[in-house]
Amino acid sequence: MFLGEYLHSIDEKGRLTVPARYRQLLAEGGYITHGFDQNLMVLRSGSFEQMSSKVNQMSLTKQSARELRRLLFSQAQFIEPDKSGRILIPQFLRDEMGLNGEAQVVGVGAYFEIWTQPVWKKQMAAMRDAQANAQYFEDLDLFADEDA
Repeated sequence: MFLGEYLHSIDEKGRLTVPARYRQLLAEGGYITHGFDQNLMVLRSGSFEQMSSKVNQMSLTKQSARELRRLLFSQAQFIEPDKSGRILIPQFLRDEMGLNGEAQVVGVGAYFEIWTQPVWKKQMAAMRDAQANAQYFEDLDLFADEDA
């Protein structure tokens, strides 16, 4: 599972050092693609294939399904960490996200995200609004009543 957050450099060739804790999870390779919140997502191969299967089962008659396919697949690239534990972020993804110099790497369970620091800071500020979070997450039913 991808957990925690890390600040890492992106070198002049566009390589990002993957946090040491994530490297074994990407030993078989993975996929990098456009995220949903001004970020990039990096998924293990199996997770990407599982998601792809679900997306490909969606009806082509739905515009939202076609747009989701375009977002995920047109931007996706297979990645493999090199011997130093770095992955290459394709130039077009770096340009689109404004990634240069440093990146915030954020574990979110089954995958990890790559953010610019300014956008990640805004995201964190929004997530720290306790009152808004209580309402926003209310319907997710995260903790079932064990006594019921």
